[in-house]
Amino acid sequence: MAASMDDQGLEDAAILLMSLGEEEAAEVFKHLAPKEVQRLGETIAKMKAVPRDRIEKVIDSFESMAANESMLVADSNEYVKAVLRKALGDDKANLLIDRILQGSDVTGIESLKWMDPNSVAELLRNEHPQIVAAILVHLEFDQCADVLKLFTERQRNEVMVRIATLDGIQPAALRDLNEVMSKVLAGGDRGKKSSLGGVKAAAEILNMLGTSVETSVLDFVREADNDLAQKIMDNMFTFDDVEKIDDKGIQALMKEVQSESLVIALKGATPGLRDKIFRNMSSRAAETLKEDLDSRGPVRLSEVEAEQKEMLKIVRRLVDEGQIVLAGGGDEQFV
Repeated sequence: MAASMDDQGLEDAAILLMSLGEEEAAEVFKHLAPKEVQRLGETIAKMKAVPRDRIEKVIDSFESMAANESMLVADSNEYVKAVLRKALGDDKANLLIDRILQGSDVTGIESLKWMDPNSVAELLRNEHPQIVAAILVHLEFDQCADVLKLFTERQRNEVMVRIATLDGIQPAALRDLNEVMSKVLAGGDRGKKSSLGGVKAAAEILNMLGTSVETSVLDFVREADNDLAQKIMDNMFTFDDVEKIDDKGIQALMKEVQSESLVIALKGATPGLRDKIFRNMSSRAAETLKEDLDSRGPVRLSEVEAEQKEMLKIVRRLVDEGQIVLAGGGDEQFV
């Protein structure tokens, strides 16, 4: 089930699960990620009554899709390993297998993904920053950011420096973490380290932390290593950078953002960004948005940053889907 399900897709999935019954739906939920479970659960809770024709349409659509699916191999992971090793030899194949199947033998981290930020922060609060960094890079960037917000400024800064300079985690280190976290992490026996952390991960997490925290962290990093701070900044995508998206991308973004959220987010936007968004709306919609902005009173900075963060999540999803293209620092895309 795609992590980037839209509202229509979420509702269809919810209807299908409710039509399956409790036992079958429970089996499906076992195979979903924490965020997918949360979003589907919230959608199901909101659905009180569904027209019969809508239910029939969803079931027919599912049956049609299922009829076109077939199982090619019994274990796709083992198939990938076997094919790559025969084609490339063990050494080269293992490098690729680590990337393709990364995290498959670090299953203990899943327990952290199901925990709320307060619980994770409490669990890690007294650990060494290097251990905290090695654990947090396994989490989703927004969950990681929520945990870091609960740390003291100094601890948060020290952890971010270590995340930015982390170039991988050796199996022995994972085994040590396993002991420290009482089997929260499962150490693998692979000879190659997992490619986690680094400047890109640090930039992604900073994108989620908000302007005031972002500034504090970057200032701290800059004092220790100016070049590292610059590399992190080069990989960051902030709300102001939305102005760099082309017109087609802005139009795609506007289709995904609720009007109320857009008004609050734009309260903290630059004039240039506001103008670009106005230009990519119909004249009537642009006038309505301008009126809403003018009539809206002062909004707390925390509210503005929260809505901007939500818009950036949408931007990242659209980038993953190929609807938005962004040019970043260096030769790679960022966001």
